[in-house]
Amino acid sequence: MDKHGFDVKARSPWTPLTDVKTVVVSPSEKRINGSVMIPGSKSLTNRALIMAALANGKTKVSGILKSDDSYWCIDTLKKLGIKIEIQNDRAYIEGKGGEWDSSHLYIGAAGTIARFLPGALAVSSKGTWEIEASESMSKRPISPLIDALQELDADISYLSEQGYYPLSIKGKELAGGHVNLSGKISSQFISGVLIPSPYAKESITVNIKDYIVQHAYVFLTLQLMEKFGANVEYDNNLEKIVIHPSHYIPQDIELEADASTACYFLALAALTNGTIRIENLTYETKQPDIKMVDVLERMGCKVTKGSSFIELTGVPQLKGGFEISMREMSDQTLTLAAIAPFADGPITIKDVEHIRHHESNRIRVICESLTKLGIKVEEFKDGLKVYPGNPKPTLLHTHDDHRVAMSLALIGSKVEGIRINDPGCVSKTCPAYFGMLEDLGLNICRIKH
Repeated sequence: MDKHGFDVKARSPWTPLTDVKTVVVSPSEKRINGSVMIPGSKSLTNRALIMAALANGKTKVSGILKSDDSYWCIDTLKKLGIKIEIQNDRAYIEGKGGEWDSSHLYIGAAGTIARFLPGALAVSSKGTWEIEASESMSKRPISPLIDALQELDADISYLSEQGYYPLSIKGKELAGGHVNLSGKISSQFISGVLIPSPYAKESITVNIKDYIVQHAYVFLTLQLMEKFGANVEYDNNLEKIVIHPSHYIPQDIELEADASTACYFLALAALTNGTIRIENLTYETKQPDIKMVDVLERMGCKVTKGSSFIELTGVPQLKGGFEISMREMSDQTLTLAAIAPFADGPITIKDVEHIRHHESNRIRVICESLTKLGIKVEEFKDGLKVYPGNPKPTLLHTHDDHRVAMSLALIGSKVEGIRINDPGCVSKTCPAYFGMLEDLGLNICRIKH
């Protein structure tokens, strides 16, 4: 951690704001009207990279996201003996069929790698690995995943505190059988068991013992596994998933743009009575955060759903006065909370208790931030209620959380002089975020000291 409390070690060479301490965001002098190309999906990038590394042969993945999370995934796979070449937004991966070189690994703050890598290593017949994560990632519980993998005969142990990174893993292959798994903290635990399961000795049946907070991300995992040739059985309820032994087959894969990132720009149009067209994403995507478009429509915005784009035009006054479950698109909780003060009635967000365990305690952090801005807010165990108000310029802390930074920056499109500390944390999802806002007309001042 540096003197400001930021986990600088977790930042990658793909971070453009390493020397910037604060950005000041202020409204555009003209109406926001533009189009943007959104970087590739973070969720799909790391799923595809790990499946490609497990396959035996050469895979091409186009449309990758070049961010901190994908950098650490690529860096980790290279240390494991996988040949990877990056050309612009394309990755060429030469997989080794589930065999890895022994190595000491550092995965930064990448939640997807933290959840997907242990099982992928455990399928190997030999090798030993120690995996270290960033300070923030090492505070996030991992035991539901590790318990499940251990039930399948994985040799994984904790090197420090029980239930948290760092980990030690010894390759001895996964057995088959049944495993019961909770999905109420993170759907990534389920994906972390699914991704390596085709390499187990026998079929694996995953039974969900309670509920899944975000079904769509499990479907994304299963559909990508099927593209790579996995033999899986599941229904729409995802209560039971069966994975039969079958190795991944190298592919030529084109990834979608990141719907979560797209939503910040659609929310920008909504807030400013502007128009934004996302040129490389459609409403038909299976990424769950696209449903934020429906919320913005409910708030009065006009949406055009094209065959190759999605466009949103805002309104002079956003509508509020409703309650909404954000469980399936919980990454947009902070986006909605940030624009809620500008609606004509209070907005209540519920069913997102699990986001207290992300990069930060997101419910608490957004409530503290809105309060600091002078906005009335009520915090609940599983959400919050935001009342209309007029935010006052202030310095806001990101808590090393990309979604906190990206959401709070939107307030600067309506309020002069919103200061965001540690803006470099956006490199986890969208390194170019503040530059893209600037291109659309917002005034962005970068302060280095």
